[in-house]
Amino acid sequence: MPPQAIFLDTSGLCVHNGRMTAGKPINVRRPEIMAQVRDKVQQYQSALVDSIRAQGDVLVLDGLEVHLAAAFGFCDGVKRAIEIAYAACRMFEGRRIWLIGEIIHNPAVNADLDAMGLRHLPWNMTDPLYDELTEEDVVIMPAFGVSISMRRLLEQKRVLLVDSTCGNVFRVWQKVRGYAKMGITSVIHGKAKHEESQATASQSCGEDGKGNYIVIFNEADAQLLCDYILGRAERETFMAHFAGCYSEGFDPDVHLAEMGMANQTTMLKSETARIQTMLRAAVTERDGDDTRFHAFDTICGATQDRQNALFELLEKPLDAMFIIGGYNSSNTTHLAHIAAKKLPTFFVKEAECLQSLDSVRCYDLAAKKELVMSLPAEAQLLDRPWRIGVTAGASCPANVIELVIRRLAELRGCPIE
Repeated sequence: MPPQAIFLDTSGLCVHNGRMTAGKPINVRRPEIMAQVRDKVQQYQSALVDSIRAQGDVLVLDGLEVHLAAAFGFCDGVKRAIEIAYAACRMFEGRRIWLIGEIIHNPAVNADLDAMGLRHLPWNMTDPLYDELTEEDVVIMPAFGVSISMRRLLEQKRVLLVDSTCGNVFRVWQKVRGYAKMGITSVIHGKAKHEESQATASQSCGEDGKGNYIVIFNEADAQLLCDYILGRAERETFMAHFAGCYSEGFDPDVHLAEMGMANQTTMLKSETARIQTMLRAAVTERDGDDTRFHAFDTICGATQDRQNALFELLEKPLDAMFIIGGYNSSNTTHLAHIAAKKLPTFFVKEAECLQSLDSVRCYDLAAKKELVMSLPAEAQLLDRPWRIGVTAGASCPANVIELVIRRLAELRGCPIE
């Protein structure tokens, strides 16, 4: 039997005997494909939002003042992921196209993609849907990335892979793989059940799978970690508290000897900085110096920009803040936490949440669910404009922001023409 020819065509697609090879990543952002999906992507833009930005980020109406943060909404990584998803749907039209979880954490964008026939695979790899995959199926890996084990499973299934993993996430992976190679345990500041943290945790095990990690969520977790390495916490208490948050075979008496910090890229930067300070101080107290503590800033630049812009916006004399985005968006939730410490804050996912001045469906940070609330009394006083701040997470499109602003203006009796 003659050898089979394998070559790479000029588009970057892996071709095997004239067809794309399953199990290999595919470049779908080809010029001719992007031209076909341009209108789909542009629907997320907003002429109104652009106009407000051109006016110094302020919109003044008879009964409403809207102050936009200097940085908000879609980041470059999110834009790229959405372009990839639309391009895949167009390029492979007629095939079954699957997406693992959600491309990003935004309900409007995900609903649009679902309307194009996109199917969903759960993060649970034992789900029967994975048994149905064939070489003719296309699978899109989301912006958060996937674990090493999931990537290997998909390669074994020989599906056509489309990778939309954000470049900032890759940057974190490179760091934790380096830690693993040097025998350093990765301490990941993140949410243990978040898709990105799970993917980063798998990368922390290194190429040989022998690396170690522990995921900590907040300063309370960091304090327990500090207490343990200083001999102030019981092993049983420590292991029970972090159950499900550390690598297989993790031994705190061995694997906390040398640690390296990393992040889920969308965490609160200021909290990460405080955690780094706590851990560095504990290692220094234990060892006499901080040689065996390593830190690397892996917070996404767009996340930092949006947090910094919000802090600046909160210095203005505002009556309330509106945070717009998906309730399961980590970076958006952190924006809501920041704002809520200073002003009445309403975390809404879409304009439809604003039913009336007395009925707003918004995410309650304490209850961790959507509740119906009333807007502050100032919202119903017409003797002066109601001054509000508006920002949005990195996965929220500008057209959704526009609809929220228009709805607020309508409720205040000064609709935007």
